[in-house]
Amino acid sequence: MSVYDELTSVQRCLDDLYRSLGRLEQQTGGGGLDTRRVRVDAGHLRDSVALLRDSASDAAARRPDLVTISDTPYDAALWTDSDDEGLGARDRHAP
Repeated sequence: MSVYDELTSVQRCLDDLYRSLGRLEQQTGGGGLDTRRVRVDAGHLRDSVALLRDSASDAAARRPDLVTISDTPYDAALWTDSDDEGLGARDRHAP
């Protein structure tokens, strides 16, 4: 699953939790401070996951396209006049 799919699944679970808390609040009378606190916390989690989903979709849209690099070796003629890093040129001696 992709990150976006995982966040969508979490969002659905939090929506179910929020609905279940609403039913529980109705059954218990809904006057308790603890029930309201849990319901508010669940609402904060829903909002936070919604923000994560938005940022994940934005990040996926900004991701650059991948460039495929071939496994075939480069032509040796490309390196004829190059220096070996740290060693200097092939035909010269280090000072």
